[in-house]
Amino acid sequence: MKSHTEHLTFNIPARMGFENITPLVEDIVRQSGVQEGLVLCNAMHITASVFINDDEPGLHGDYKQWLEELAPFDASPQRYAHNRTGEDNADAHMKRQIMGREVVVAITNGKLDFGPWEQIFYGEFDGRRDKRVLVKVIGE
Repeated sequence: MKSHTEHLTFNIPARMGFENITPLVEDIVRQSGVQEGLVLCNAMHITASVFINDDEPGLHGDYKQWLEELAPFDASPQRYAHNRTGEDNADAHMKRQIMGREVVVAITNGKLDFGPWEQIFYGEFDGRRDKRVLVKVIGE
């Protein structure tokens, strides 16, 4: 069995944003030489996410609005107990929990085995600094 690991680094200039990382993951799978297996992609920060969905700008805008309604940004310590520790990103932790930490995608014949319209995204909820995503390919 082969194993190949790489780390991707992102610095999203806004507090919240989404980036399609599918081409980067496809390149890593190709470099790994794995023909049949799995690829794991996970955000290595507790205020970021990796998820699968459609690459459609309206949907991404809907996500931003929905997440902001569920866990609005509020740096004050009144709304979130976490912010009483000196942090200002409690909302980002909650948004990450909703959107998820990681995805696993099957590799078939050396390619990501997606359903229709599926793409892999990095989601940022406390941006403006470097954050990493682990990409681990396992298989034959």
